[in-house]
Amino acid sequence: MSLSIGIVGLPNVGKSTLFKALTRNPVDISNYPFCTIEPNVGIVEVPDSRLQALAQVAGSEKIVPSIIKFVDVAGLVKGAAQGEGLGNQFLAHLRETDALLHIVRCFSAEDITHVEGSVDPKRDIETVESELILKDLETVEKRMQKIERDVKQGKKEAKLEEEVLKSLREKLNQGILAISFLENLALEKRKFVEGLFLLTSKPQLYLLNGNEKEVPQDFKKELEAKGKNWIQLDLREELDKSELTEEERKELGLESSKLESLIKKCYEMLHLITFFTIAGGTQTQAWAVKKGSSILEGVEKIHSDFKEKFIQALVINWEKLVEIGDWKKCQELGLLRTVGKDYILEDGDVVEVKI
Repeated sequence: MSLSIGIVGLPNVGKSTLFKALTRNPVDISNYPFCTIEPNVGIVEVPDSRLQALAQVAGSEKIVPSIIKFVDVAGLVKGAAQGEGLGNQFLAHLRETDALLHIVRCFSAEDITHVEGSVDPKRDIETVESELILKDLETVEKRMQKIERDVKQGKKEAKLEEEVLKSLREKLNQGILAISFLENLALEKRKFVEGLFLLTSKPQLYLLNGNEKEVPQDFKKELEAKGKNWIQLDLREELDKSELTEEERKELGLESSKLESLIKKCYEMLHLITFFTIAGGTQTQAWAVKKGSSILEGVEKIHSDFKEKFIQALVINWEKLVEIGDWKKCQELGLLRTVGKDYILEDGDVVEVKI
């Protein structure tokens, strides 16, 4: 499963700086709005120390971690939903992502222009989210127009959908994100909203860009009180660190990069777990699935044919396998569980599929 994260925020808040630090890909980080004309897309490995431990047990020649795809789009401005700046074009790119990483400028720098003329994290969040809401309202209105005929004909399903969409429209007009609306929506009604792929229905992680002194403590507390996910990073510092080796960082007395914690937080935000496979001792690989996924949903990630041909699987927790140090010995000791298609995968499972 390739997780896709859209990087959003106002212009000049550090989006391209983060992208460059994460992917080590050269991107333009010049100081002017709409520096990013085409979306930058980069693949980042999800750090997982368990892979190395399992590879040593299996004698694997190759390690394949899970990955996250980061999509960096142009900064949003007021009126983006109506096409201001490069709004409509890039809001469409965000629709294809699984979650949003919302970068909020907290740093002060006279040489870096702020589109609003001053640093105000709370205001900036409201500006970006207002544009996302306006775009979602447009999507909802279009859907309501599309089902209008069926509603007039008295079709039950269409009338139910219209009822849900009217309630959603009301909440969006109140500034409430679709993800909050979905939390209290009955399961049979959720399909009407989920099928629209609304921007505000996506999980968001707020990245507060600045050092500890630049990020107001009361602002952090406010985000926590609202149940928001956030992380504080100094992206310029992280970019500098990313260009050094671990040895060079130690020589300069610099802390290790905090980007790994960001990647893990993005991974956790979508409630993903990891299971592992060891292919004939040649390749140890991590696979990401939603928490609560069955073994059938997991093996389909490995190969599309596996779901249909699945007979059973052998499963063991990675820690137990590393402790014993040998797959065959684990089997001899009766530590491998034989599971059927209804088995629910757990984080850290090592799986051998029988087809």
